Amino acid sequence: MNEISNIITERVDDIPLLIEQMQRMGLPTLFDTHFPTHGNWTGLSLGWVSTIWLSSILSRGDHRLVHVEPWVAQRLGTLGATTGQAIKRVDFTDDRLEIVLRRLSDDTRWAAFESALNQHTVRVYDLSTARVHVDSTSASAYATVTEGGLFQFGHSKDYRPDLPQVKVMQAVLDPFGMPLATDVVSGERADDPLYVPCIERVQTSVGRRGLLYVGDCKMASRATRACIAAPGDFPRGGFSPPEGRLARGYKPPAFSRFLFQSAVQSAESF
Repeated sequence: MNEISNIITERVDDIPLLIEQMQRMGLPTLFDTHFPTHGNWTGLSLGWVSTIWLSSILSRGDHRLVHVEPWVAQRLGTLGATTGQAIKRVDFTDDRLEIVLRRLSDDTRWAAFESALNQHTVRVYDLSTARVHVDSTSASAYATVTEGGLFQFGHSKDYRPDLPQVKVMQAVLDPFGMPLATDVVSGERADDPLYVPCIERVQTSVGRRGLLYVGDCKMASRATRACIAAPGDFPRGGFSPPEGRLARGYKPPAFSRFLFQSAVQSAESF
């Protein structure tokens, strides 16, 4: 009598595509190199745990820890075949993911990881590094405001001053939209002081000079422009005239007129 085969069906979705792309970016190796684990760590490496966790977030559109372990348990065959690793659901428990988060929260190690990732990606894909766009945004939420927390009341770009917000400053490589540096800060922070730390990290990680940094009028301060120009790069910030003065024939200073005209020409070139 023939035995009936045990057939296991799994949803593949976009998992192989996501993991293959992350492997080409070198994420598992870079994570393991820059975030070493304790000697008692067993099972799947931190690099592969982080990579598979990222694929879960991107595939499901959900960052909550509680759903990762059951998601992995339903795709053990797919994940094992895609990564070539021995995948177990116990590698993705809430406690294990919390340890990963604590490791990744080291700012010094993260800056080194970010720099290595940028250099690897630019080199492997031979990306043009002629122009970097720097800007900030904010996100409001129905969150509880705590002292020293990320969600704070501040100037709302969403026109919701009644909600606390978190602010994100990001530098991306134009025209690809590839993030080069990202800073997440509390919502009451002003935009102006956030440009210099973000730009300095890009200058360190990319390792190339002669880049054009494009931003809005808040990037046109003297200190920010000096930071960009000192190592041999070029600033291009927007010009924000005093309200109503252009209509009354206001003529901005020569350098401000240059920035304003450059911004208009840059916008028209897209």
